[in-house]
Amino acid sequence: MPDFDSNDRFGGQNRQEDPVDENLAPDEDLIMEQILENINTTPIGRVLKKIASLPEARREKVLNVRRQLTEGKYNLNERLDVALDKVLEDLTA
Repeated sequence: MPDFDSNDRFGGQNRQEDPVDENLAPDEDLIMEQILENINTTPIGRVLKKIASLPEARREKVLNVRRQLTEGKYNLNERLDVALDKVLEDLTA
């Protein structure tokens, strides 16, 4: 019976290197630095910045809405339209 090494499941065949152990090549590191420097000038960067500045959800509000939803007392379509309008307005302002 061949020896089985739990760290070498495939006997050395078709093994891929662990990407976590690899260091970034200098050109990849430079690209990442450029992305981070320019993130505030890109549309997605501006959206991410606005999302990060939003207040955290209040637990009691979320629980109240869940309760209303399960009781059928929450008009989801109407409130969703209002919420989406507010989000779009904030993003385009």
